[in-house]
Amino acid sequence: MTDIELLTAADLPLMQGLAQRVTALRPDLVSADAAYGELAWIYGKGHATAGAAWPRRLWFSGDELVAWAWAFLPRRVTRNDGSVAEINGASLSYQLHPDHLELVDEVIDWYGVVAAGLERSVFPTAAEDFALKRWAAHGYEPDVEALGDAGDWTQLNQRDLTEIEQPVLPPGFRFRTADEAGPEAAVRAHQDAWPSSAYTAASYEGVRQTAAYRGDLHVLVEAPDGTMASSAIMWLDPVNRSIEFEPVGTHPGYRRLGLARAMMLHGMRLARAAGAGHATVVCLGAPGHPSARALYYGLGFRELSRDAPLISTP
Repeated sequence: MTDIELLTAADLPLMQGLAQRVTALRPDLVSADAAYGELAWIYGKGHATAGAAWPRRLWFSGDELVAWAWAFLPRRVTRNDGSVAEINGASLSYQLHPDHLELVDEVIDWYGVVAAGLERSVFPTAAEDFALKRWAAHGYEPDVEALGDAGDWTQLNQRDLTEIEQPVLPPGFRFRTADEAGPEAAVRAHQDAWPSSAYTAASYEGVRQTAAYRGDLHVLVEAPDGTMASSAIMWLDPVNRSIEFEPVGTHPGYRRLGLARAMMLHGMRLARAAGAGHATVVCLGAPGHPSARALYYGLGFRELSRDAPLISTP
């Protein structure tokens, strides 16, 4: 019988634990949406409204999780700007332990059942040689649109935290944390940076409820008028002594002032004080989306892994 149980809060730490173990062995096999912090971010902000469209399956060896698959099925998304998006296809996140790569065929078969009749997307990393061959054998092809010059494929970037430049803010601006600024300010900062997002106070409350969230590692930049002009959440993986920035955003009216750069430098110093020695951040990798990549490269980040998006049509 096919397992079509929905993803729950109890699944999240198991999935994050696998992300930690794979990161320690082969970080290039961890796709952007399967990373320790990304899992908490996606689940936290969306489970209350989208969780009914999130079937999942878990594979164990003894008591240890060795693979998982998380499908995102068709749904309607109402954004803060009043627009509505109809998502008609399916997408899949998954992770395999390097010692259990053969399970990819079970992942593919399960996905084919829960997303039967739908256009199906999946985002393995370019380093997953065995998995890429198996997806191809099951009829999946490179997603030409996603891989185009304006495509939405992502790359995971990394740097160490041994030497961190001193952050400099424009006069009158100051650093804050979400613990200091409070939930309302943290939510407003995100909504201002992404006006078309579906992020709400309830979304943030879901994020705060994840065990990985720390308000002292959720950094903001406050403008002289009190506006939270830039914000970023850092997710600390204590096993690998690594932090992930997700998300990073700046209010449109305060861009090109160096706020995101200063905020991330400040954040990396906070993360180092919390025990991290390594940092990661995701960005769009296509040539048509240079802004975030230029920011991160200017901060010393370099590509660790990249998506190899695939698609299968009914």
